[in-house]
Amino acid sequence: MSIELTDTQRGLARHALGLDGSRRVSYRNHFVAGIGHDDYAHWAAMVEIGAATRRKGNALTGGDDVFYLTWAGANAAKRKNERLDIEDFPDLRKSERR
Repeated sequence: MSIELTDTQRGLARHALGLDGSRRVSYRNHFVAGIGHDDYAHWAAMVEIGAATRRKGNALTGGDDVFYLTWAGANAAKRKNERLDIEDFPDLRKSERR
């Protein structure tokens, strides 16, 4: 599954993965944003195209939702010289790691 991200979405995804230009391996996979947050609509769009998933917020997140990149979404965000740490994708089945 090939996913196309906008430049803004790619930047948000890279931030969620901790790929800031100096790191070459992801070390996290989450982004917290609630309705009204500047980036919420971008994350909602990424959920719609299968690049991310969303979990409802709770007391720990201040009620804001938490977004996680899918394997396909994360691959669309990373650069060729970077890799994803599988530990950042605990729900991923081995058969989906391609």
